[in-house]
Amino acid sequence: MDLDSLIVLAPFIAMIVTAITLMLVIAVRRNFALVNGIAGFGIVLSLLLIGPAWHKSSIQAIPLLNIDHYALFFVALLLLAGLAVLGLCHDYFKQYDAENEELPLLLLTALLGGSVLAASSHFAALFLGLEILSISLFTLIGYPVNRTRPLEAAIKYLVLSGVSSAFLLMGIALLYAESGELDFIGIEGFIDAHLPLNSVILSGVILIAAGLGFKLSLAPFHLWTPDVYEGAPAPVTAFIATVSKGAVFVLLLRLLVTTGSYRYVPLLTVFSFIAMLSILVGNMLALLQKNIKRLLAYSSIAHMGYLLVALIAGASIARPLVVESAAFYLVAYFITTIGAFGVVSVLSTPQQEAGDVAILRGLFWRRPWLAGTFTLMLLSLAGIPLTAGFIGKFYVFTSGADARLWVLLASVIIGSGLGLYYYVRIIVAMSMNSEEVMSEPPKKSRKWLSTVTLAALSLLLVWFGILPGHLIDCIQSIAISMR
Repeated sequence: MDLDSLIVLAPFIAMIVTAITLMLVIAVRRNFALVNGIAGFGIVLSLLLIGPAWHKSSIQAIPLLNIDHYALFFVALLLLAGLAVLGLCHDYFKQYDAENEELPLLLLTALLGGSVLAASSHFAALFLGLEILSISLFTLIGYPVNRTRPLEAAIKYLVLSGVSSAFLLMGIALLYAESGELDFIGIEGFIDAHLPLNSVILSGVILIAAGLGFKLSLAPFHLWTPDVYEGAPAPVTAFIATVSKGAVFVLLLRLLVTTGSYRYVPLLTVFSFIAMLSILVGNMLALLQKNIKRLLAYSSIAHMGYLLVALIAGASIARPLVVESAAFYLVAYFITTIGAFGVVSVLSTPQQEAGDVAILRGLFWRRPWLAGTFTLMLLSLAGIPLTAGFIGKFYVFTSGADARLWVLLASVIIGSGLGLYYYVRIIVAMSMNSEEVMSEPPKKSRKWLSTVTLAALSLLLVWFGILPGHLIDCIQSIAISMR
């Protein structure tokens, strides 16, 4: 391996070295703040190493990974999300009298798995990255170890994730049996030469779609989502909702574009059905929720449906516009989702996870800063102007209109209307005033890392909502570089 290849792989190597360092430090001395600091340093170092790798990204470092601008952009997004979640975890878990030092290590290995997914150009790398990510998540969901709800959620995720991995492997096996290829480019050549595809290939594609649909919690593979979101600690839930889902979606987008699967009409029909179902089911079930984490879980199902609309539009519009739409939506979704779960994390105590909507009643009068931040995040999730969520939803709508996906756009409009109702309902609950609320003294927050994280997310949310030009220029450059 030459120097240029090492430079391209440097962000990944930094993550691996940091993970090994953390294992050694934990073995010598257990100190949660120290381990968090080393993990944060490792993530920042990986981010800094993306700069030199950006200039060498045309090099194929190893056959399994395609580390182009597209991959590096999303690796940076995953690392930034991981850094924000690490800050939330520090304030959340320092309250618990337990050994939580392994948690930053697991966050780092999950980030490594997500980064491998973002750069995958081969089914072997796809499965390897997915398993590194999933195995880390099993344990992360189970924290803290002395509580039953996280453990229950972890077991549910373990069982259902195992089933989805079996579907995925079977689908890959069927594709390989027919095509003899595991490389995405090789699959593209096979599809070119053998359209229309036979029933074995169709079965393989459907099984792969089911496996990835579970990871993205798309309907009808979404049943695990509300239970796991409710049971897992709030910062870990933010990680699952963003890094885990985001990495799988980035992989799915590359898979469709690189293999030329847009020409396979039955696949697009299946995706269209899944997108519509996810939008309608996610939003309608969110209406019924009184637990904020379950509400955000169903909301995330709907948002994955919106993203899928932009993905499907790629069959009729230019590929760079599809990448641009999906990338901006993902950035906005990451900011708002981490921010929303960050507020839940700050409100949680060792005795009680702040899940019930009733806890939010009168929050504007008790903790106006937190209530204002949460309102901003909810308005962005609803797609209200002057927030990043509005620009993201505008991209999805434009892509769908250009591709003439009128039925899917109708479901987006209906879903957005339903979403606006349940988001505003929470804002109204936070603004309610009562004698008990007024009599409660304001609590001083000592969660300064969470406060800084939420302030940065709020700033980015408004910045990308008012002045999205710089981000759009960056995304357009990565969209053109994708191959």
